Amino acid sequence: MTKPIKQPITITYQRLALFGYIGLLLLMPIWLFIIAPREGYSNGFIFTIYILPLLLPLKGIIQDKPYTYAWANFIVMIYFIHGLSLLWVAPDELLWVILELVFATSMFVGCTYYARHRGQELGLKIRKLKDELAEEKAAHQNDKED
Repeated sequence: MTKPIKQPITITYQRLALFGYIGLLLLMPIWLFIIAPREGYSNGFIFTIYILPLLLPLKGIIQDKPYTYAWANFIVMIYFIHGLSLLWVAPDELLWVILELVFATSMFVGCTYYARHRGQELGLKIRKLKDELAEEKAAHQNDKED
């Protein structure tokens, strides 16, 4: 069974997500290890906090799994919050902060809409809680009647 062909809008959102993801994957180590190393923090700490989370969705993104794109949004929020925080506390690093925010925003928007569109193309559906509750209620009422 072959996968449905991606629509142009789906491809656009995937490219936007990949632009943000690859951008963050390149920016963070270059920025934090080479351009402006953090004094008082070990390289292992910096790697664990700022780079390792980006590697978690790598396999699913390579395998083109819409679900991975969806949950990667939880990870990208780390970088979005980091960037917003640095706007206030590190105005001397404004260029790098803006790049981080651009990449994080691109990844968030791209991942969100790619997961949605590709999921629809593949026929994946997330059941609504309302429907699940109605089914549970009906099953419970059937059990009472028996």
